[in-house]
Amino acid sequence: MRSPLDTRRHARLAALAVASALVLVSAGCSAEPTPADSDSTTSPTHTLDAATIEQFQKALDDTRAAGGFPGVIATVISPQGTWIGTSGVAAAGTDRIPTPTDRTRVGSLTKTMTATIVLQLVEEGEVSLDDTIEEYVPGMPNGDIATLRQLTDMSSGIPSYTGDPQWQQQAFADPEKHWTPEELVGFVKDAPADFAPGQGWAYSNTNYVLLGMVIEQVTGQPITDVFAQRIFEPLGMTDTSFPTDTNALPDPHLDGVTGQGQPDGQTADATNFSPSIAYTAGEVISTLEDLQKWGDALFTGEGILNSDTQQLRRESVIRDIPPAYSDTVGYGLGIGVHGDWWGHDGAIPGYTTSLSYSDALDTTIIVITNSDVPFDIAGATATPAPAVLAALTALLD
Repeated sequence: MRSPLDTRRHARLAALAVASALVLVSAGCSAEPTPADSDSTTSPTHTLDAATIEQFQKALDDTRAAGGFPGVIATVISPQGTWIGTSGVAAAGTDRIPTPTDRTRVGSLTKTMTATIVLQLVEEGEVSLDDTIEEYVPGMPNGDIATLRQLTDMSSGIPSYTGDPQWQQQAFADPEKHWTPEELVGFVKDAPADFAPGQGWAYSNTNYVLLGMVIEQVTGQPITDVFAQRIFEPLGMTDTSFPTDTNALPDPHLDGVTGQGQPDGQTADATNFSPSIAYTAGEVISTLEDLQKWGDALFTGEGILNSDTQQLRRESVIRDIPPAYSDTVGYGLGIGVHGDWWGHDGAIPGYTTSLSYSDALDTTIIVITNSDVPFDIAGATATPAPAVLAALTALLD
């Protein structure tokens, strides 16, 4: 049994070297039956040809059918035009079609925002990437030698609290419980480090919870205000939030299903599971339209980072720590790379997301699904959004 927020090596090596960061996979889980493929829509611009539109929509319908998940929303934004498609339903057991304005939990796409705020604080001289985490949060494994850079690129060696059996038991015994970041990182304070900093790589959600604690400490503001003032408001992401004090999703929203914490083969409605299990590793709520705004900023730096810092981020991808990396796959300061595509995947109980960009094609793909239930496809284990992303990129690569 995997823990929520853990890395997964599915097809595409977690689609961007990052895999579904908030998912605890229970073997044998399957989603509820979903409507026929007639419950799908497509919204192209006039510049896309009919054959391309049909291929994109078929990728959504076929992947959803293979995975049995309730619904999916996706967009492909390219120089040839923009396509938005949906398949399935916004909530299992209903006939409501998902729309681009539906809110969803984005899971580890939050990490791209957390890393951006850390880089903004570096620009402002408030922190250095060479600072150790001990200077801000004492007592962590490797704390006196692991730097903020190593936390951000996952080479710190600090274990992920989501791998702790006691945390897993408590999290799913009371899935609506509110967690503080101090409680989350407390599960690994007395644990041995996974490896010496810089000598290995492991996807650890503790890293990004700790970075959120650093951000709050340095700014002197609640994390929800920091995200709003530094990311959402400047970019006009009016339907995006960092909830912190509520489990509810604003309307309209997708209802999510999960197999996490359930008997094998069963799913549960995870819509109101507490996102505080993730804090700055995965708590943000957003929409397809707002994630397009975020993608524009993330992949260019415009409105969030100066050109030098954006270049630093682009050059931060580590490619020489096997087996996590290779010439074509790597992870850097809150971004993952797979071939010509870079970005991030995300998952939290009930939801998966993918945000990916190709410089070569000048194309962005965003995928949102209302399930995190894994399934088998082409002989490999996949999760919904990364599987849809793989199907769409295969049409373009």
